[in-house]
Amino acid sequence: MKKLIALVAIIGWLTLAQTGLAQQLPKQDSIETVAADSTAQTPGDSLAADSAIVVMDDMELSEDLDAEAGGVHHRLKKMFIDGTPLFMSLVALALVLGLAFCIERITYLTLSEINAKRLMRDIDARVSEGDIEGAKQLCRDTRGSVASVCYQGLMHIREAMDDIERSIYSYGSVQTAKLEKGTSWIRLFIAMAPSLGFLGTVIGMVMAFEQIQIAGDIGPTIVASGMKVALITTIFGIVVALILQLFYSYITSKIEHLTSQMEESVVTLLDIIMAYKHRQNG
Repeated sequence: MKKLIALVAIIGWLTLAQTGLAQQLPKQDSIETVAADSTAQTPGDSLAADSAIVVMDDMELSEDLDAEAGGVHHRLKKMFIDGTPLFMSLVALALVLGLAFCIERITYLTLSEINAKRLMRDIDARVSEGDIEGAKQLCRDTRGSVASVCYQGLMHIREAMDDIERSIYSYGSVQTAKLEKGTSWIRLFIAMAPSLGFLGTVIGMVMAFEQIQIAGDIGPTIVASGMKVALITTIFGIVVALILQLFYSYITSKIEHLTSQMEESVVTLLDIIMAYKHRQNG
């Protein structure tokens, strides 16, 4: 988990550095050059002029396609620079680290999902045959919290039912804590992102008032730069919080599903153990 978070953080910082330092290259005025060449030609060179016009049209079309393809990227880069790289980097870092924890949790929870009903049928079949060790081996070979809780109950199958139930529910709380591991960090980054955006808003307003004080006048051009920083950082902070909130809601739903699956399996396991004890005593 630490390696995954470190890798994602490094990639995020490299992307931010490249975005902050990148500048748009000036475009060549190819249309005027081609037009000047076409006016200098004689009437006898009409074929060459037509070819030049076709080339000019192709270049215009290619420039339009390039602008449309990179428009979103360039606009985001410009907004990142206008919002000052310092605050925008902090908001982007919250997004990168939050996504790292989200990816780690989603991967862990996805790997923990199994067909619990089929597992319980297999355990029931082996316990009914008296193959307790086979049932334990089946739980050891199966991943996930359901199999771990079932293995814990089978380990104490020779004890009283109260002790078995107490042991299963105690170990179930441990498995639930493992499922929720790391979610507190996601909640932290969800809260931090808009807070950093609001911090940029306050600092942007302070910058605007400082410019008004220096100029001794109130005008749109004087306060525009400070207001832009304030609004852009707030927008990015809210967007980052919304993105992380979507991932957090998905993770929470998976945790609830696995928890309910584990509780249902525990009830089934207790019934299996009770039936086994009745057969042994009868």
